[in-house]
Amino acid sequence: MNTGILILRLLVGLLIAAHGVQKVSSHLGGVGIEGGTAEFRADGFRGGVLTALAAGGGQIGSGLLLTFGFLTPLASAGAIGTMTVALTVKRHNGLWVQNDGYEYPLVLITTAVALTATGPGAWSFDALLGLTPYPLWWTALVLSVGVGSGLLTRLVLHRDPVPTPPTGRR
Repeated sequence: MNTGILILRLLVGLLIAAHGVQKVSSHLGGVGIEGGTAEFRADGFRGGVLTALAAGGGQIGSGLLLTFGFLTPLASAGAIGTMTVALTVKRHNGLWVQNDGYEYPLVLITTAVALTATGPGAWSFDALLGLTPYPLWWTALVLSVGVGSGLLTRLVLHRDPVPTPPTGRR
């Protein structure tokens, strides 16, 4: 079981961290901070560079914490929060990723919840430091904090698109 949890942590944690790196730099196929900023603005978010840095930093931090199995509930809450924002952006496209839907953020959210429920496994910093096992009720708390922070971020930073006045003849 510990091997499976380690593989899951490594895959999901590194993918989330890499996704954050792409938002703030040109590494790993990223578009740099300018591209990350443009992406958030195109999705209707305020804040520009600060929003891109916060999202990228949140993904890098939570992804690396998940990778190492360190402070797993905090890492999961961060991953759930950032992926909840992504899910809300993509929800109008439906579920499936081939239509730019929310399938991928949903998988990452669910995996972070599962890692909170199972714990990071014996091969983790949490286990090494004697922080595990985390009580199962933390799973509900982590899910609530993660989804709540993502929805609050969306509420505070997202704006409805400003309608452009019609051009043309009457």
